Amino acid sequence: MSHKIDQLLNQQLNLLKNEGRYRFFADLQRIPGQFPKALYRPNDGQKPYQVTVWCSNDYLGMGQHPKVIQAMHTAIDQFGAGAGGTRNISGTHHLMVQLEHELASLHNKESALVFSSGYVSNEASLAALAKATEDSAVFSDRLNHASMIAGIRNSRAEKFIFNHNDSVHLKDLLGKINHNRLKIIAIESVYSMEGDIAPLAEFCQIARENDALLYVDEVHAVGLYGKQGGGISERDLLTDSCTVIQGTLAKAFGLMGGYIAGSKVLVDYVRSFAAGFIFTTALPPVIAAGALASIQHVRQDQSLREQHQLKVRFLKNSLKAAGIPMLPSQSHIVPVLVGDAVQCLALSRLLLQNHAIYVQPINYPTVPKGSERLRLTPSPFHQENDINFLVEALKGEWKKLGLKGAE
Repeated sequence: MSHKIDQLLNQQLNLLKNEGRYRFFADLQRIPGQFPKALYRPNDGQKPYQVTVWCSNDYLGMGQHPKVIQAMHTAIDQFGAGAGGTRNISGTHHLMVQLEHELASLHNKESALVFSSGYVSNEASLAALAKATEDSAVFSDRLNHASMIAGIRNSRAEKFIFNHNDSVHLKDLLGKINHNRLKIIAIESVYSMEGDIAPLAEFCQIARENDALLYVDEVHAVGLYGKQGGGISERDLLTDSCTVIQGTLAKAFGLMGGYIAGSKVLVDYVRSFAAGFIFTTALPPVIAAGALASIQHVRQDQSLREQHQLKVRFLKNSLKAAGIPMLPSQSHIVPVLVGDAVQCLALSRLLLQNHAIYVQPINYPTVPKGSERLRLTPSPFHQENDINFLVEALKGEWKKLGLKGAE
C-alpha cells in the first residue's frame, strides 16, 4: 500500500517539477555581522561560496543585531532553552509579559497576545472572532494571505470576498446584509507579493459607518512605517480606528512569532477561545528576549527606516532605468515581473550560479499563473554597489533568456 501511495505522490511532485513550480530549498548559512551576506552550499558537491541575499523578510537585519544577539545569550543562560509547554499549563514567563506590554505600547492598544507564528495568529484570531456570534459575516480582501483565508474558512462564518483594495465593492457587499450582524472587515496594510498599500483611511471610515470590526494585518509594515515602526496605521494616524492590529516578530523584528493588539476585552476573548493559542507550546524565553530587544531598538532608531526607504528608492529607480519590468509597488517590496514559472526559476538559478545573487522565484499558488516574479527586498545594509551589481546581472541574464522588457 505504501508503495502505491508513494507512486501517486511522486506523480504529483513530478507535475510541479514539469511546471517549474517545485520548491527547492537553498542551503544557506547567514553570517553574523555581515548581513545581507550568507554562505551558500550547493547540493552538487561544489565548494560553498558567499552570496548576497535579496529576498529576506528580515527587512532591517535585526536578526543579526548585536543587541538582539546579546539579549538572547543572556536569556538562554538565565532561563534555559524551552518554554516548557503551553502558557495555560506551564505558566507565562515574565519576558513574555514584558513583550506583550511592549507590543501593546507600540500600537497604542490596551493589550497584546503573542502566538507561535504570524500564520497562527491570523488563523486562530480570525476563526475565534468570527465565531463570537452565530450570524457573523466576514468581508475579506481578495488578495489576503492564506493564513487569513484559513481562519475565515475555519470559523464557518458567512464570508464575502471584495475586489482587492476596492472600497466601493466592500460598501456594496456590506449594504446587502442585516446591519445588526457582527461584521468583520479583514485586510492587509501592505500586500507582500504586489507591494501595494491598502487605502486604510477609506476602510476605517467604512468600518465606522457600518459598525464593523476592522482587522488589519500589518506583518509587512510593522517596524518599517510610522514614527516608531507601528506600521501603516501609525504612519497614517489611524491606529485608534483599527480594532485589531495583527503583526509578526519574524520580519522587520528579525525573530519569530506573531501577535495581535487590541482592546483588553478582545485580546482576553481570543486568549480564551482561540484553539491555535490554547493548544500550542509558547515561544521560548530566548525568543521573547530577542524580540523585546529588537522592538525596543527599532522603535527608537528612525535612521533604520530612513536608510531602508533610501535603498528601496534607489533600487526601483535603477531597475526602471535598466528597463526591467516591475509591478507598481508602493512599498519596500520590489516585485520584478517575469510571467513564466520555468523562466522565473531559470533566472533565479542563473543569478545564483553566475553572480552569487540569491533571490527565490515566486510562483503559483503564491501568485496567479502568468504573474511569476522575483520578489526583491532591499535592506538598509545593501550598498549602492550591491544594487548596481544586481541590476546589471539581472539585465544581462534577462537578455540571455530572451525575456520581454529589458532594453
